[in-house]
Amino acid sequence: MPTFQSDGLTLNYEIVGEGPPVLCIHGFASSGQVNWVDVGWVETLVNAGYSAITLDNRGHGKSDKPHDPERYHPQDMARDAVALLDHLDLQQAAVLGYSMGARIAAFMAFEHEERVACVVFGGMGMNLINGLSDGNDIIAGLRAPSLEALTHPTARQFRIFADHTKSDREALAACMETSRAPMARADVRRINVPALVAVGETDAMAGPPEPLAKLMPQGEAFVIPKRDHMRATGDKAFKAAGLAFLSRTFPSNSHS
Repeated sequence: MPTFQSDGLTLNYEIVGEGPPVLCIHGFASSGQVNWVDVGWVETLVNAGYSAITLDNRGHGKSDKPHDPERYHPQDMARDAVALLDHLDLQQAAVLGYSMGARIAAFMAFEHEERVACVVFGGMGMNLINGLSDGNDIIAGLRAPSLEALTHPTARQFRIFADHTKSDREALAACMETSRAPMARADVRRINVPALVAVGETDAMAGPPEPLAKLMPQGEAFVIPKRDHMRATGDKAFKAAGLAFLSRTFPSNSHS
């Protein structure tokens, strides 16, 4: 597994395919493998003529997992993504983020706009600004001695997912404390790259996509039919909308 250094941490990444680069940033408690490879996104991107770069965020996958909440601010994780582009000698990439990964992508597009050709925010609508209401319940769920005692539905969902991905739950709890920092509405308005906001129709965690898309000069919204937060990631309609958006804003050779 190739690695790179960022902010004193060793982080894991993989590249598949040839063509214009799409940097894929996964969600909370997931990994590059779980979020993008297992659900067919990498294959979809490669078949469309792109190279797919998957990153294991700090605290996740095969990357280093500090237990200090101060290491998980979204601005720091956005700098990890830029450090990976530097490591690969890439001036610019399309960025595809899901949930926490979309939040990281938003900070990346705001603070490092010249590195982002276009961006897809999957599973992240107005709660990019409004914040995540269930965060403290999720932290308690990750730190609970066992699943049996948990009654909060979102906490249970993430605890099951964290156990399924064999995650370091203490690192995830630290991550949840700070990575969910909301983005200021004024900063969202200044994200001036083509942006697709794609959220599942029944996704209660993300918030609606349309008002977020409207705030951005080049934003557009897509509702993923009949999908909630956990089941939208690999959805066919999401992939089709994402590819259509990429082909307009960041064409691969097969689209040109």
